[in-house]
Amino acid sequence: MAKLDIVSIEDKTKELLENLDESGFFYDFLGLYDFPKATLTRLRKNNGNEVKNKALFEVVGRGQSVVAKVAEVEKTLSSKKSKPRILIATDFEELAAKDIQTADTLNISLKDLPAYVDFFLPWNGVEKVDYAKENPADIKAAARFTRLYDELRQINQFSDQTTEEKEFNLFLIRLLFLLFAEDTEIMPKGIFTNAIKTRSAEDGSDLDNLINKIFASLDVANRSSQEKWLQEFPYVNGKLFTKAHTALVFDRKTRKLIIEAGELLNWNEINPDILGAMIQTVASKEQRSVSGMHYTSVENIMKVIKPLFLDDLTASYQNLVDKINENEDKDITDKTRRENRNTFIRELESLLDRISNIKFLDPACGSGNFLIITYKEIRRLEVKILKSLRELRQDGTIDFFETSKISLNQFYGIELDDFAHEVARLSLWIAEYQMNLEAENEINLKSAFLPLRDAGNITQGNALRLDWNEILPHSKDDEIYLIGNPPYIGAKLQNKEQKEDLKYTIGEKLKYKKMDYIAGWFFKGVEFINSAHSKLAFVTTNSIFQGEQVGFVWEPLLDKMTIDFAYTSFKWGNSAANNAGVTVAIVGLANNTNAKSEKYIFDETLNRVSANHINPYLTSGEDILVKSANAPLNNLPKMVFGSMPRDGGYLIISTQEERNSIISEYPELSHYIKNYVGSEEFIKDKHRYVFWLNKKTYQEVRDNPIVQKRVEAVKANRLASSASSTQSAAKTPYAFVQKGEWEAGYEEFLNSNFEEFIQILMPRHSSENREYVPMGFVGEDTIIADSAMAVYNAPIWLLGLLESRMHMVWLRAVGGRLKTDYRYSAGLVYNTFPVPELSTRRKNMIEEQVFEILDLREELGGTLAELYHKDTMPESLREAHKKLDEIVERAYKDTPFNSDEERLSHLLKRYKEMTHE
Repeated sequence: MAKLDIVSIEDKTKELLENLDESGFFYDFLGLYDFPKATLTRLRKNNGNEVKNKALFEVVGRGQSVVAKVAEVEKTLSSKKSKPRILIATDFEELAAKDIQTADTLNISLKDLPAYVDFFLPWNGVEKVDYAKENPADIKAAARFTRLYDELRQINQFSDQTTEEKEFNLFLIRLLFLLFAEDTEIMPKGIFTNAIKTRSAEDGSDLDNLINKIFASLDVANRSSQEKWLQEFPYVNGKLFTKAHTALVFDRKTRKLIIEAGELLNWNEINPDILGAMIQTVASKEQRSVSGMHYTSVENIMKVIKPLFLDDLTASYQNLVDKINENEDKDITDKTRRENRNTFIRELESLLDRISNIKFLDPACGSGNFLIITYKEIRRLEVKILKSLRELRQDGTIDFFETSKISLNQFYGIELDDFAHEVARLSLWIAEYQMNLEAENEINLKSAFLPLRDAGNITQGNALRLDWNEILPHSKDDEIYLIGNPPYIGAKLQNKEQKEDLKYTIGEKLKYKKMDYIAGWFFKGVEFINSAHSKLAFVTTNSIFQGEQVGFVWEPLLDKMTIDFAYTSFKWGNSAANNAGVTVAIVGLANNTNAKSEKYIFDETLNRVSANHINPYLTSGEDILVKSANAPLNNLPKMVFGSMPRDGGYLIISTQEERNSIISEYPELSHYIKNYVGSEEFIKDKHRYVFWLNKKTYQEVRDNPIVQKRVEAVKANRLASSASSTQSAAKTPYAFVQKGEWEAGYEEFLNSNFEEFIQILMPRHSSENREYVPMGFVGEDTIIADSAMAVYNAPIWLLGLLESRMHMVWLRAVGGRLKTDYRYSAGLVYNTFPVPELSTRRKNMIEEQVFEILDLREELGGTLAELYHKDTMPESLREAHKKLDEIVERAYKDTPFNSDEERLSHLLKRYKEMTHE
């Protein structure tokens, strides 16, 4: 049986209790967890009560202490080497349990067991510390909500899809609000769930009428004329219930799901930032995957907001605290001390005024998690300031009229998806309630939650088509911060509407068709920050800081903005239901008058490095943009694409067995068959072969039946193509369409004094899990496929130069990515790579080290994929590469480089010198 999720375990535990069979209860309960079926069958058959190393349960008589029984059993185990993980005792009224490993305990009424089934997750190999990483309350809420959503969608058919779906989404938001409000006692405990249980039929037939009555009542301030049970619901306002409820169909199952959501979930433990993201995936999985939107973890949101504004605000407060403490310790008169205190009070009040006037905009806000975390952090800073103000006033009184100056109206968002935009509003309300509680606990600052005020300024619409100045009206002196994680979507994955969005935003004259979708947010963002006292920071795909996009995106923006801080590429995990890891960067931009004098770069290990200037490659140094070159700027031999057959696969022999079979039948063909090696074949040691023919050699074998059959198939395949160039190649069906200049390279070899025909094979794509891209030599018996690049008649030292860390740094920065793989190109990477003057002695040293690396590869065995994975690379091979790195790097610089960031800065300077020359 497949392992059950936590919500299914809850539901099935509830079923066991509703149909309680005391004799079989524990066997059935254990069966909900990851126990072998045979173990439980044997246990039940023998009336046993222990699963070795896992569980031991005892049933006690009514009135006996279940807690005492657990303690008694634990004592008997003290001398045993092997102990059960969890002890349980019950009289079928109460239940006690203890986790022997963690010492966690449970003491509950048995009827409440469904709410505590996560206590027993160690039986599934899930420890509390692992489970706590994703808040259990969020997981359960999202899972239950998913079920309800799916069931309601199934039994409700919408005629006007757009209108009805918007109203359906609104119902879901209202439902979530009421479940949260009744559990946190914003409203009387359980008021909504109890109304459904007691006032609707079990088959759900009249539930819509009941819900309509409750929703309509919640928007009425004076309800003295309404039924008494409705008057017990408080007035909500906030426009949440103003719009009329749209009629929905409910049945027995959906009614039950709503009641379970109210009874089984601890809504007061919900994290609104995470819950919103998880729930949003429920209602719009397809749309989110298409639009490229992602959800950012709290940890990564802090990486955005701390260097953008929070660190500065916190430092301003801390500087005042330090002055206050210094004032109290100084040997000064009481009068001077009081005067200083008054000054500090004014400065703290001024800081609080400043914070209460800052505006925040997330122009791709999703379910609002950036805005929520920002709101929470600002409220926490406010609490610290208020606490310091009270201490300074020293009158021992509390101003009961004191309220929070931070308002949700300072927070703005734009979101394309209607449901997400509604979730954002709800999540901000929940965040406000939670922060009110936190402020009350910290400084006894009480704030009424109901009736609701407006929940921020969340606008539904296409952010690239809207005027952000209209969304967030402001004067030039207003302090505003743009934050968020806009949708990525690579240039080749955009649909027609998204291309039109970029055209509208960026303009026809720029190369918008080659830009990632997120570029639109940077163009609009830069325009906005130049209209106000404003800065921005976005989580972004790192592709716009690599490859040709650097020129397309950043060259038009360089004179309008400065990069204040940056996190270079790092792996990012999100808070959505289907957590996906992608490689991103974070960049903070300011207009040229607002920029900080000292910039910061955070590397993969989150070390902070100061920089005078950060360029679009997110490294220290001036703005130098690398542009593709048609020929090597560095005097290296020419690099070309490998050979492309465009043959429908008929010139290719896919396996060694097929090749051997052909040669066994026709030995004379062996001379015309060569190894065919591309990136995958080279790295994973796979074998393919190819008929390699030209006009002359084809005449020699044209009557062979295998050759004849394959050439005819190639001809038919090419003639059927829609590409005129492929159709034209049908005239020579025996030959590759593109021969990668192999024949010219081989002719050069024949007319030279070279001992052998050497080709360097460079994979065009390589996994990011490699510190070094594995490349190497192949001989004249091999044709390099078009999935790789080729250098013919290459000197040995060139392989060492290309395999060096310096070249890898250049590749990662300027080569760009295919998904997360490194993408190699001759024009952008090879032809532009700055190469220092290499002495004959240096070349000889490089050659020797190349041979050592090649010998090690042979000696160690295994595929290059295995040898070059960064986690499993043999230490001897890693050391050999480091030695090569040192030899190459000393040609660039006498002293060692301290980081890859320094290597890239050095290479960019050399590139500038090389291109100027």
